[in-house]
Amino acid sequence: MSSVSDQSSPAAGRPSGASYAAAGVDIEAGDRAVELMKEWVRKTQRPEVLGGLGGFAGLFDASALKRYERPLLASATDGVGTKVDLARQLGVYDSIGHDLVAMVMDDIVVCGAEPLFMTDYICVGKVHPERVAAIVKGIAEGCVLAGCALVGGETAEHPGLLGPDDFDVAGAGTGVVEADRLLGADRIRSGDAVIAMAASGLHSNGYSLVRHVLFERASLSLDQHIEEFGRSLGEELLEPTKIYSLDCLALTRTTEVHAFSHITGGGLAANLARVIPDGLHAIVDRGTWTPAPVFDLVGRTGEVERLELEKTLNMGVGMIAVVPEESADAALATLGDRGVDAWIAGEITERGEHTTGAALIGDYAS
Repeated sequence: MSSVSDQSSPAAGRPSGASYAAAGVDIEAGDRAVELMKEWVRKTQRPEVLGGLGGFAGLFDASALKRYERPLLASATDGVGTKVDLARQLGVYDSIGHDLVAMVMDDIVVCGAEPLFMTDYICVGKVHPERVAAIVKGIAEGCVLAGCALVGGETAEHPGLLGPDDFDVAGAGTGVVEADRLLGADRIRSGDAVIAMAASGLHSNGYSLVRHVLFERASLSLDQHIEEFGRSLGEELLEPTKIYSLDCLALTRTTEVHAFSHITGGGLAANLARVIPDGLHAIVDRGTWTPAPVFDLVGRTGEVERLELEKTLNMGVGMIAVVPEESADAALATLGDRGVDAWIAGEITERGEHTTGAALIGDYAS
């Protein structure tokens, strides 16, 4: 072994051979990142999770599903889009994980499914162990808020394709719902109440428009203090996406729920229309709430037409619950007890000749 080492050594007068490290991949840094993240992953564990971090696959004891008569598995996958670039510029890495969990698990809960477990994929130009651990810390904290376990993931180093400080995140999750408790369009009836749950901010959609308007057109800076926000622009834009999973599940336990709609890309009307059955129509009154100042800033600064704003951003509503009219008060009470800002924003009606699946009416409250 020593002779081979000597022959490959630059000190021996010979050029060093190619290596993974020379190509830009630091395995030792990856190992350190795994060690740093273990503490946070442990905080997400559920009793059904077997083994620890470091295996080739995450294990979840499916015998826990025996209590279901007919368990349906629900799955979803997503990322957080160009919001990651703002996190990179600000050097804030832990909040982006909340966004990832919200985008995945709040899709899963829409059908009434309980989130079970999640995996993540973190792609970086260069592994900075503390940064990767901070991202996973945020994902783990998000999983706790969603009630699911983080059972594994992958950190991939892509030198040459991404810059040393560039990264992206994605995730996939699984949940379960009893077949006869599956929520959706077939449960909705005329007269149902449309309950809106407030968004925490922009959430994780529309940042290509936001970045174009605020930085390219208006030349604002992330550290610029915005009076309407009471904080810097960067702090406002990095506000984590609210995770509604446990709030939605609490609603299903305390009152009758017919459907949920996660308001993401496409805006309120388009996402609500996805759960409205043929023959019915959802009418949402803009006058029942006031969007946060950040939506006005984007619209006013970029001279963005209202229709364009509404089909790109959530405009202050992150989740919708459709419940029987007689259950509306109980639903609002449950959400209020959980600290969720919610209100009756509209109703389900018979579909008119020229209507679509969902429509916004009136002007926003001032």
